Amino acid sequence: MGGGIYLIQGNDQLVEMTEQAYDSEDQLQEFLETYPNLLAGDDIDRGTPRRWLLILREIAASKEEDITQKWALSHLFLDQEAIPTLVEIKQTHNTEVRQKLVGQMIDYVANMGVCWPLESILANFELNCRENGQDPEQVFEKFLGKDANEEKFWQKVKTNLQAGKIRLVFVAEDISVELRRAVEFLNEQMDPVEVLALEIKQYISQQGLRTLVPRVIGQTTEAQLKKSSTTRERRRWDEASFFREFKMRWGTNEVSTVIIIHNWAKNQEPLVKIQWGTGDTYGGFAVIVNQQGRKNLELFSVDISGRLEIYSNNYSCQPPFDNDSTWLELRSKLSSIGLALPGNSEEFRAPSLRLSTLQDDGGLEQVMETFNWVIEKTNQG
Repeated sequence: MGGGIYLIQGNDQLVEMTEQAYDSEDQLQEFLETYPNLLAGDDIDRGTPRRWLLILREIAASKEEDITQKWALSHLFLDQEAIPTLVEIKQTHNTEVRQKLVGQMIDYVANMGVCWPLESILANFELNCRENGQDPEQVFEKFLGKDANEEKFWQKVKTNLQAGKIRLVFVAEDISVELRRAVEFLNEQMDPVEVLALEIKQYISQQGLRTLVPRVIGQTTEAQLKKSSTTRERRRWDEASFFREFKMRWGTNEVSTVIIIHNWAKNQEPLVKIQWGTGDTYGGFAVIVNQQGRKNLELFSVDISGRLEIYSNNYSCQPPFDNDSTWLELRSKLSSIGLALPGNSEEFRAPSLRLSTLQDDGGLEQVMETFNWVIEKTNQG
C-alpha cells in the first residue's frame, strides 16, 4: 500500500494515517451497511446529492424460468428518487473474477424485474428493518421525511424497474484499470442505466484512528452529456421557476389557471402548506393540509406536465374519510370535478385531470369549492 493522509488534531499534532487493506470483503460490506453515506451520494449527483435507503445486505434471488440459478448481491439500496441501486463488492484485479462480475451485473439489470419485483423489494426492506429491531415506517420517515407519500414512492420504484432506470455500483478498495475502462464504457453506452465504480480506501493511524475515503469512477464527460435528461428529471422547482417553465410549455391561459390554484392554496395558510418537489417530467407542487397529531393530508399535486392529481390512499387512511359513508361522499364530490376514486377505499387509484379542461371560471371554481369542503371535513375529522 502506498501514500497516506494527515490529520491535524486539536493540539496541532500532525497524525499520519497510512493506507491499509481491509481484513476481508465482509468488513467493507459491514461498513457500507452501517454507513450508507460511503456510497458518496454527493459525488454521484452534485446537484441533488443521493441519499440511501438500505433494502437488504446479501440479497438473494432466483430466475423464475430457472430456479436452480441462484443470485446474490452484496447490497440493494434505493435513493430518494426511488432508483434501485445494486452494489457488488469484489476485488477486481483477477481477470476471471472481474469478467464474471461485470457479466453478472449486466445479467442483474436484464432480469431485475423478474428477480426482485416490487413486492420482493418491499418485503426484504421490512424484513431487514425488523431483524435490526427497527420499525419500517420510522425508517422510511427518517429517510424521506414525515410528509413523504410512501405509497407514491413505492409505485415510483415499480416504474423505475419497468423503465430499466437502475444504478450499478462496483465497490472495491482498489478499482483496477481494466474495470475502470469497462465501467466508463458501459456508463456511456447504457441508458437509462447508470454504471459506476466506487473505490473506498482505508487509512489507519498508529493510534487506531480510521478514515475511509470514497472515490467515484465512471462519470466521464461523454456519459454525463448523454444522460443529461436524467439530470433534468431531478430539477428542483420553486414558485418562480415553475410558473416560468409552465408558461413556456403550456401557454398563458393554462399558467393563469395554475396561478389561481396556487393563490387559492396560499390563501388557505396556515391550514395548508405548499410543498415544492423535483422532476422535469412530473415535478411541481403539492398542497398539504396541516394536521396536529396526525399525518398530514396531501390534497392534490400540480405538476409540470399540466395535470392536477390525487392519490386515493392519501384520503382512505385519514379521518373522516376512513369512514365508509364519508368516503362515498368524498367520492361523489371528486367525481363531479373529474377525479374518479374507487368505490372500495382499500383500492389504490391515482386519478388526474388536465388543467386545460378548467379554462372556464365555473369549472375552476367548482374544483376550489370541492377542496374547500375537503379541508373543512378534515378539520372536523
